[in-house]
Order: sequence, then structure tokens, then C-alpha cells
Amino acid sequence: MAECHPVGFQWVMEAKERGAKVFHIDPRYTRTSAMADVHLPIRAGSDIVLLGALINHVLQGEHDFREYVVAYTNAAAIVSEDFRDTEDLDGLFSGFDPERGAYDPASWAYAGSERPERAERAHGGRVHAEAARPDQYGSGGASAPAEPERDETLRHPRCVYQVLKRHFSRYTPEVVEELCGISPEDFRRLAEAVVANSGRERTTAWVYSVGWTQHTVGVQYIRTASILQLLLGNIGRPGGGILALRGHASIQGSTDIPTLFNILPGYLPMPHAQVNLDLESYLRHAGAETGFWGNKRSYVVSLLKAWWGEAATADNDYCFDYLPRLTGDHGTYTTVLGQIDGTVKGYFVVGENPAIGSSGGRTQRLGLANLDWLVVRDLTLVETATFWKDGPEIATGEMRPQDIGTEVFFLPAASHVEKEGTFTQTQRLLQWREKAVEPPGDCRSDLWFFYHLGRLIRRRLLNDEIDRPLRDLTWTYPEIGPTREPSAEAVLREINGVGPDGKALSSYLELKDDGSTRCGCWIYCGVYAEDVNQAARRKPGREQSLVAPEWGWAWPLNRRILYNRASADPQGRPWSARKAYISWDPEAGAWVGDDVPDFERDKPPGYRPPPGATAQDAIAGDSPFVMQADGKGWLYAPSGLVDGPMPTHYEPHESPVRNTLYGVGSNPARRTYHRPETPYNDGVERFPYVLTTYRLTEHHTAGGMSRTLPYLAELQPEMFCEVSPELAGLTGLENGGWATIVTSRTAIEARVLVSPRIRPLRLAGRTIHQVGVPYHWGWAGGGVVTGDAANDLMPIVLDPNVFIQESKATTCDILPGRRPRGRSLLELIEEYRRE
Repeated sequence: MAECHPVGFQWVMEAKERGAKVFHIDPRYTRTSAMADVHLPIRAGSDIVLLGALINHVLQGEHDFREYVVAYTNAAAIVSEDFRDTEDLDGLFSGFDPERGAYDPASWAYAGSERPERAERAHGGRVHAEAARPDQYGSGGASAPAEPERDETLRHPRCVYQVLKRHFSRYTPEVVEELCGISPEDFRRLAEAVVANSGRERTTAWVYSVGWTQHTVGVQYIRTASILQLLLGNIGRPGGGILALRGHASIQGSTDIPTLFNILPGYLPMPHAQVNLDLESYLRHAGAETGFWGNKRSYVVSLLKAWWGEAATADNDYCFDYLPRLTGDHGTYTTVLGQIDGTVKGYFVVGENPAIGSSGGRTQRLGLANLDWLVVRDLTLVETATFWKDGPEIATGEMRPQDIGTEVFFLPAASHVEKEGTFTQTQRLLQWREKAVEPPGDCRSDLWFFYHLGRLIRRRLLNDEIDRPLRDLTWTYPEIGPTREPSAEAVLREINGVGPDGKALSSYLELKDDGSTRCGCWIYCGVYAEDVNQAARRKPGREQSLVAPEWGWAWPLNRRILYNRASADPQGRPWSARKAYISWDPEAGAWVGDDVPDFERDKPPGYRPPPGATAQDAIAGDSPFVMQADGKGWLYAPSGLVDGPMPTHYEPHESPVRNTLYGVGSNPARRTYHRPETPYNDGVERFPYVLTTYRLTEHHTAGGMSRTLPYLAELQPEMFCEVSPELAGLTGLENGGWATIVTSRTAIEARVLVSPRIRPLRLAGRTIHQVGVPYHWGWAGGGVVTGDAANDLMPIVLDPNVFIQESKATTCDILPGRRPRGRSLLELIEEYRRE
């Protein structure tokens, strides 16, 4: 966090000064480690073992915050008799189909709940089974009974609490030492600190970033942390939570609005081509009917009205047919393989640099070389724009510029100081930024580009029926200045939403399902409340409470802590005076506190849903997790995940370590692509070392914004690899010399940094060495400094829930000296593949 999020890390340091204990768990000793109380080096890819052992420690020692757990989680829910755990099936859950490499989750349900309809039975075929269920992509709210059978004593052998206890029982301090490389003594130090700083009087926070997400079990990493935090009462309370650090100013915003293929704004699921034939069938599949997802009709209809305005009516399903449809996996890596296969003809690359910034760099470039056209919008000529003339494959002879038919359009972009608008950060906080200077020359904002591109396309449309969705779009915004820049404030107001009178809405609770309201993103409704740009507020902290509600605007409804109803006990009283945040005021008949309640303000703690209640009416007054179907935090997921209802340790797809917990080595549901363009490492003997990537403070992601700047380039001038003195001695590497790092994809060269900051780990009687590589370099990009790209080494293998790549834990070999040039490089890789 100190390396990659230094501005945010100042608050960790302030907490430490006030007595907070800071643990840093990372393969490397970094700036964060230097400021922490304790650094625990860990093998990349083994975090579920550590977190699972902490869960086991809490459960075996009965350290859980029992009142919170019974009241606010699904610990008491009874699981189906059909369910079989990894403990029963040696690493598999019940319902696994080895031919499809996928699970049927029916047996994971609660006891007595109706067996969910299997998409593949209803529609026939593998594509529908994988793509039809929106909850498989983490959107729409997973379905489950609002009132499952429960045992409040937590003694029933199939209640979630007991299932969890059995599942994590083998995750012991000894296993942590065996698979993570953390000693039992260090583990106990961590476990005791976490327990001591959790419960009624205290809370613990976990902070993570892509070190937890870029794995084939990335979603389950976060699930494991969620289970631990729920058991300890650390969700929905001040000082608690699981904080996802976002590496760019608006990564959060790009999932909210979004730039992902499988969701619509506000995490509404994308419809599927053969399942969601009309709005009614879409809504049936789009998530739970209870909890706030039960209002999904209002969210969807208001979105469709924002996009198609007067053309969207009840008679035509509010233009639901205009929406594009999923037919399967349309993620980044499938798209790239489609380019190679010739099924994807054109590509927009906006603020990205996949030629070096995505896993499997060679595969990315082979795809780009097979396009008809490529549009690159960036600040400089990044490698994605120049791959056709100076990429690595040109040097090896695999490609020739004269053979590449891709027509590349480079369109210069305005930087963040040359445009206005909002960004959304880690805290879900929308903040308005003013334009500081005009963009030079032909540089334009992304908003300008897409607005005018849409305007020009619409002008060229004929009167064909197939073009009606584009012709009917609401596409008129005020234009400002000589460049006709569309008004970002007008776009934000449209996202916020308006009522039938044309006035800005103040809350998503005002959205209607009858077409009378329009809203571009339901979770952002309120950012323009009272026709005031709430994101532009900058009231000094000294003039308001610690929650600072008048600095920017947080979705939803300016709540600064999600699920903050959990900060009070079931009766609505603060768990303790020290941790008071939101509480029930019986005289006022409302929830009060420094924050906006993440609960219906006037719903009393004693409220019980009437039979057949839906949406928020189905959530009891003592059930704080209002987006869940049952209002509870899920220790066990009866639906919504594709690789298991509970986290399980699986080894990375490429690992030098055998999974000693189960017979199943790697995540059985992971997404693999067995193609010659993207081979996998096979054999510990040839690839014996763990390889992980990381980021430097001085550079930004793939380097397009930092390698061009002399001052930053001078601070970190060369691509390097970090190895321990022991590994250097073993392989003949010299500090400051050169190393060649090899995988079955390619080999790159890097300067050697011999450092005790990354140390070997003793696992199961073996010494495992790790190699750390920053990923900021490339061969061009107008850079003052250049170097080989770390992502060229990485495999294309994905988490099955969200399709993120495993680039934080793979294997490699490392040799002294510079890599071969030209065809000699291909010969080296071919030799490794043969062996």
C-alpha cells in the first residue's frame, strides 16, 4: 500500500500512531513492510491457506463474535443433505462435471429450498450453462430463500457454522508453514492480534489489491476474508471492512458504469441471447426478488428510459430488445483469441496497452496483427499502436510489417488535467475534477470522442430497421467551446436520473418501474440531488464530522460505510460506546448517526416481514445486509459462485508445489485456453521458481504515463528482477548484471537486483525461491527508458467467476546473462517446450 497507494497509506500511518497494529503479508519486503509492526513473507498463491487457518483458529477457539454471527450471518441456515464438501470428495464439491469442467450448484442450496432450474437443461448446451446465469458473473444478487430453515444454537451438523468448521479444520498452523512458508509462531502472533482487535469493542480491517485478485481463485480469496470478517463482527462497522485498493482514479467507476462485458450500469446483469427473450424473462433470471435487488425492474426500466427516452414504452418492453445479448464468454482474452481466429475484426483500445499490459503479450500482439482496424486513444504512441513495426515478433521474424494488414488509427487523448468530470475511487466516492488547462492540438477527452463518434455514425445511418436502436438513442448534450466538448455535468445529471417533471432525482428509492423515471445508473442516483453537483463538494473536514459527508459523494445515497446497520446490535443499540456509528432512536422512529443509514431509515429493529413480502419489505429490522436475498452476510454461498460455496486452497495453474491438502491440485473450474499461441509451463524441473509481478511507486502500470517523464525514468531507469542472495548464488546471478527469465511463452531480460527483501521459503521440506518482476516496461511508448515486458511471460488462465488472469503466481526458470536475439530466442523457447 505504501508503494502503490502512498496517499492512502498516510491514514494507516496515522492509525499506527494512535496505537493500531499493522501487519504486512507479502512475498517481498517493501516500503509498507518497513512501516508495519510485522512483515510476514508468504508464497505467492497461498493466501487462502493463511486466511483459512485464521478462520479455523477463530472457530476452534470460539473467538467469533457470537451475537453478531447468529443475528447477522447465515451461520444458522441448514444446508441441503445433498451437499458434499471438499473434505468428502478430496478437493471437489458436489455437482462437478469433469467433461464440462464446471459445477451444477443445485446441491449447494439450503435444505428444503427448491432445486434451481439448470440453464443447460432448459436451453440445451454448454454455452447457456456457462453464460445464462447472471449470478455466475457476480451481478444481479444471488438467489436464495429469504427465510431458510435455521438452528439458532449452531449445533445442527448441517448448519452453515458446523459445515464451515469442518471445512476449515485441516487449515492448521502446520499447514500454513508447509504451504505458505509462515512459521507457527508468526501465525499465532497474527491470529492473536486479529482476535484481540475484533469483537464488541474493537475492529480489524483487511486491505488488498491485485495481489489477491489476479489468481485463478481470486474471487475466493476475497470470500475467505469476508468469512473471517463476518465471524469477527468486522463488516458494516467503523474501522472494519475489506478494503479493495484501486490502482487508478476510476477503476471503481469503470465497474460501476461499467466497461465490463457482462454487466450493465449498477451491476445489472447483461441479458443472454437465448435465455432472456423479453424483459419479463430477463427479470426472472436477474437475481433475487427479496432484498433491494427486488426493485430491479425499476432499475432496469429507468436505465432503458435514460438510453432511449420517448422511444421506450411499456408496449415495446421499454426497448429491452435493443440491448445487445451475451452468447457466452466475451471477456478480454476470449476476444483476443477471436482476433487470431478472424472472428473479431476491429478493436478500440482506450487508455489501455494490451500489447505489454495484459497477460500473454505475444498472444495479444498476434491478435492485434490479425485485425482489419485498430483504434488506439492514448497520450503517447504506446506499444499497442506501434507493435506492427517494432514489436518483439518483428525482431524474431514471426511477423513482418508488410504482412500485417491492420489499419491503426492513433487518436491523441486529453489527460486527466485537460478534461472535467468525475472519478470514483476506492471508497466508492465520486469526486468532481475541474479542467485545469485546455488539451493541446488534436487531443480530446474520451467523452468528446465517443459522443462525436456516435453523432457521426447516427448521421450516416439509413432508415433500416436494424439501425433503429442507434437512431432512437438519446444522444443530445450541450456542447461547449470551439471544440464542441459535450457537457460532463449534463452526462452526470443523466446518470443521476430525472423524474417525470424533469427535475433531478435524489434517491434510487424514487425510481419507478412504469417508465416515469430515467436513471443512467441506479446506484449513482442522488449524485445530482436537488440539481446540485454533489460530487463537486469540497467542504473542509474541520467544518464537518469525521465521516465528512460533504466531501464528494459516495454511492449509494452518500453512505460512507456499507451495511452500517450492522454497527448496532439487533435491538438497534450500539455494540459499544467506542464503536457507536448508526443506532435506532425510538423517540424519533428513525436510524440516526453520523452516516446515512444503509437501511430504511424508519424501519424499526423489531420489524418482521409479512408472508409473501418482496424487495426491501422482505428484510427484517435486524437483518443489515440489505442487498442479500435474506438480509444476512453469507459465510456460505448457496448460489452465486461457479467454483464452490466455500473457499478452498488450490494451487496456481502453474506451481512448483503440490497441493498437500487435496488430491485436486488447481481450481477445477478455472478457465484454460489450450492453444499453441498461449502454452502452459509443464514440469517443475524445468520451471522450478515462483514468479510474481508487482508495481513501483515511480511508474504507472504499463508505463505509458511514466516512462515518458525524465524525472520518473531517472528514479527507476531499467527493467529489473528481484532475487534473494540464495537464488543468486544457486543460479550464478550477479547484482547489477543481467538475467534471462524463461517461461514456455517467451524469455525476457532484466537487470538483477540481489536483495534479502525477497527471501526463499521452506515448504514441506523443500526450499522454494521466488522471483519478483515489475511490469512497467516496454520497448516503445515514446519512453525515455525501455525494456522487456514482464507480462510476456504470463499465462492466459483465468478465475472462472470474473475472468481475471492469474498473473501474480506462476513459474519460471532464470539464467545469468542477456536473452538471445532474433530467431535464437525462438530456439531457446522451443528447447524448453520440448523438454
